[in-house]
Amino acid sequence: MKKVVLSVALLALGFGTASAADLPAKMYTKAPPPVVVSPWDIAFGASITNNYLFRGVSQSNRNPSVTAYFEPRYNINPNLQLYAGTSFSSISFANRASAEVDIYGGIRPTFGAFAFDFGVWGYLYPGGQCIDAVQGGGVLCAPGANALVNGNVMKKDVSYYEAYAKVTYTINDYFAIGGNAFYSPNFLNFGTDGTYASVTAKATAPGTWFGSSGVGAYLSGEFGRQWLGTTDAFYGNIRLADYNTWNVGIGFTYKVFTLDLRYSDTDMTKGDCNALTSDFRATFDGSFQPNNATGVGSKWCGSTFVAKLSADLTAASNLK
Repeated sequence: MKKVVLSVALLALGFGTASAADLPAKMYTKAPPPVVVSPWDIAFGASITNNYLFRGVSQSNRNPSVTAYFEPRYNINPNLQLYAGTSFSSISFANRASAEVDIYGGIRPTFGAFAFDFGVWGYLYPGGQCIDAVQGGGVLCAPGANALVNGNVMKKDVSYYEAYAKVTYTINDYFAIGGNAFYSPNFLNFGTDGTYASVTAKATAPGTWFGSSGVGAYLSGEFGRQWLGTTDAFYGNIRLADYNTWNVGIGFTYKVFTLDLRYSDTDMTKGDCNALTSDFRATFDGSFQPNNATGVGSKWCGSTFVAKLSADLTAASNLK
């Protein structure tokens, strides 16, 4: 009995038949290196729509339009992002410009539920021609310039830029509201400044509405006002009308795709619309106004339904 007790005691003290060399060695491993997340990212995408609208006004002669964009981003920290980008859209202007090339850049700071966006946006319209009121040049363009039968005129170059400020307040997972302001010292090269301001709202459907299908949905709308001034002599020193514009629509999302169905309208008369757009398809309808002496009216600013299918991706999320 004493031998048994002694054997147990020796084992407890580590003096049993197994030596220390026979025991499993302790393993010391280095901690895995931290995952390095690049501050760089790239957003890109494309869309097609039945009518390219800009603040309630058709830029594509109420015809389909395609757009593509490319936007490098640099995240200084999770709440501060720098970005620059470019986009290309098909258009149809009276001066025969058929493309809009945008170059933009800015900064996006976030403070809690508030997301801000400050930057500058340049709108370029290459390929334009000077359109005069008289075939052969008249008094506005060089000899040999083109003319429209409805008497509208348009400069060769209508490029311009805007500074902007935006804010979105996310109330919760389902509701968000926002505000936007844009200012240009020479809107569409009319020789007058332009200011646009709007308020927005968006309601996002709970993910449970569509089960496990991956489909999402939202309802959104915007109400905005465009302020304009008096043009230069090329356009006859006319006073362009200020106007309101609004839209409301529903959208469906699936992975990187969004289908947006929207109603849009403005409170512009056909005469005001013609003075603003120089619509090459405008026809005489008696729309005589101080800013529209020819009496032709444009339908580019009226009520319309817009369908848009887009795909939006980021390198960090979609190209892993």
